[in-house]
Amino acid sequence: MMRVVVLGAAAGGGVPQWNCGCPMCRAAFADPAAQRTQASVAVSADGAHWFLINASPDLRQQVIATPQLHPREGSLRHSPIAGVILTNGEVDAVAGLLSMREGAPFSIYGHAKVLAVLRANSIFNVLNDRLVPRRPIEIDQPFEPALPDGAPSGLVVTAFAVPGKAAWYLEGQAHPGGDAADGDTLGLTITDKATGTAVHVLTACARVTEDLKARLAGAAVLLFDGTVWRDDELIVAGLGHKTGQAMGHIAMSGDGGAIAALDDLGIAQKLFVHINNSNPALLADTAERRAVEEAGWTIPPDGTEVTP
Repeated sequence: MMRVVVLGAAAGGGVPQWNCGCPMCRAAFADPAAQRTQASVAVSADGAHWFLINASPDLRQQVIATPQLHPREGSLRHSPIAGVILTNGEVDAVAGLLSMREGAPFSIYGHAKVLAVLRANSIFNVLNDRLVPRRPIEIDQPFEPALPDGAPSGLVVTAFAVPGKAAWYLEGQAHPGGDAADGDTLGLTITDKATGTAVHVLTACARVTEDLKARLAGAAVLLFDGTVWRDDELIVAGLGHKTGQAMGHIAMSGDGGAIAALDDLGIAQKLFVHINNSNPALLADTAERRAVEEAGWTIPPDGTEVTP
C-alpha cells in the first residue's frame, strides 16, 4: 500500500524565514507548531524504499525528523531513499541534492530542461554520476522508477505540464535547457501498481485549466500549490514586489483561486503545500485557515503521513 509523507510544507525560505519579522514568521519563531520546512514529499510502495518529490534545502533536517528515512539498523552506510523526482529547477526543489553527496546510490529523475540546469552548475558534480545517475523523464510518458539494485519500485509516475515558469534565477538569461515551452513546471501523478491508487503532487501551478481539472477529478489524494492566500499579498505586506501569478503560483482564495477551481471534483484528500510565509492560512487561529478547512483542505504539519 502506498504511503506518502509531507516532509515539508513551506515555500522557499521556510517558515519562519531567517530574516523575516512579518506576523506569520514572528508567530512561528514563538510557536514550533507554526513552523514549516521547505516543500518536499516522500512516497513509497512498500515502506522500505522511498522516493522524494523534490529535494529541499532543509532535507537533512527533514530526514532526521522522519524515522521512515533513517538508515537501516546495523548498516554502516544505508539510506531508504531510492531516488529524487524533480518537478522544477527552483532552489527550493534542488538544493537538498547537495546534502546527498555521501556516496549512497540513488537516481535523479527530471525533465531534460531541469537536468540541463543541474548540468550547467558544476556544484552538482559532487554527486558522482556512477552512483547517482540522472534520468530524463518525458511529459505524459509513465515510467516506473527503479530501486538502486534495479528492482521495480511498485510505483508508476506520470509527469505532466502545468502552467508555470522557469526558476527565478534564470530570468533574463538564456535557459540551459533551451526555449521549449514545457518542462520547467511539472505536476506528478504517482500510482501504486498493486492497488491502482493515485496521488497527485503539484508544488507549483499558476492556474487551473479545464484539462487539469479533468486529470485531478476523483483523486484519492492531492497535494497542491498553496503559496499565497491572495495574489497581491506580498506587495500589500511589503514583503516583495511580485504577485503570486508573476511568481508562477495561483492564489488559494478568490473566484479564480485554487479552492474555488478545485471544488466539486470528488477529491478525497486535499492538502496545501509550498505555503509562503506571507500566507495567513498558515496560522491556526486565522479566518483564512478556517476558510481553508471549511472548504475541505488541510494545512499539513511537517511529517504528516497520508494513506490514500
